[in-house]
Amino acid sequence: MPVTGDLFYHQLPERSLSLSKLLNNEKLFHRVPADWHVIITDIKGSTQAILQGQHETVNLLATGSIVTVLNLVFKRGISIPFFFGGDGATFIVPSSVVDVLMDLLLLYKQNVLLNFDLELRVGTVPVLEIYDHGDELKISKFNMAKSFAIPVLLGNGLSYAERLIKAEDYLFGKQGNGVDNLDLSGMQCRWDKIGPPENSNEVVTLLVVTGKKRLQSKAFSKVIALLDDIYGEQRIRQPISVAKLKLKTTFNRLKREMRAGIGKIRWFGLIETWLINLYGYIYFRTARGKYYLNRLVEMSDTLVIDGKINTVISGNEQQRLKLLKKLDQLESEGDILYGVHISRDAVMSCYVRDLEDGHIHFVDGSEGGYTQAAVMLKTKIKNHS
Repeated sequence: MPVTGDLFYHQLPERSLSLSKLLNNEKLFHRVPADWHVIITDIKGSTQAILQGQHETVNLLATGSIVTVLNLVFKRGISIPFFFGGDGATFIVPSSVVDVLMDLLLLYKQNVLLNFDLELRVGTVPVLEIYDHGDELKISKFNMAKSFAIPVLLGNGLSYAERLIKAEDYLFGKQGNGVDNLDLSGMQCRWDKIGPPENSNEVVTLLVVTGKKRLQSKAFSKVIALLDDIYGEQRIRQPISVAKLKLKTTFNRLKREMRAGIGKIRWFGLIETWLINLYGYIYFRTARGKYYLNRLVEMSDTLVIDGKINTVISGNEQQRLKLLKKLDQLESEGDILYGVHISRDAVMSCYVRDLEDGHIHFVDGSEGGYTQAAVMLKTKIKNHS
């Protein structure tokens, strides 16, 4: 059994069997310690912001909350599960860091409001409160690629925490003492919109939740098996490919990153970063640069399972129509509810701690894929309640 405390997630074994088989074996999942905490960040009004053309900014700010958290826990030598959601993120953290992380995120919230006129909700719920409510949080680690494992979470605990934090009467905290600067080093958003790989012509952003009185693990296993059967395994349906990566380093993008990180423009630093990125055109033609790009594809975060399935995939119209027909059938049988968004590109923001294995890349469908799919899913949930 894994230990509790700060090392709980670090010591979970990585599972290399197929994801559909992992989901079908709840013995390979472990209960999150009751003394841990859930932290959720979320851009309020993200749907409207995306409709106004701010989807890249929304993605960047969601990524910024992840970078804020990861930079702190990395310094503390702690591994945590986290989940990217397009317009926000979710973290499950030990009690030893929850207070300082909330202080940092509340400072980041102030920076987002001041510089982008967007409201970032930041809230926390103790795991014990989730358990007392009767919900579960069971987690496993799935090995996606070399040096890249993702958390797979079963249970409705995060949905409960999200409802609490998004409620109108949720009491948000104020910035704590002792935190006066943010560390967003490593946050990057340097890639242009990314077209689907060869032999694909569209990007599908899909969200799936379990129907009432359905076993989550079984329903999710069916959906993952469908994706494998129709689109091919995760590597094949990956919407990011080296051939379609194009740097798009403009001063506006760099200024947006700098405003998110330090709240102001430092022109010397901006020019320095711009020159470094110009070197990227040369670096990515070297052997080490090509290795980094291949690892980038492998370490793209295109599948999130956090009590629901969130995934971005690429394929063609025929595959999509076949998938939707099967999903409609599962929906009519009460197994699932789903939301979907179709686009021509994917967008990506990145956290690059180093150019070896210390990087991860957060992927969304263009035009706010996750947020748009969530609108469709929320309508279905409301109609079925």
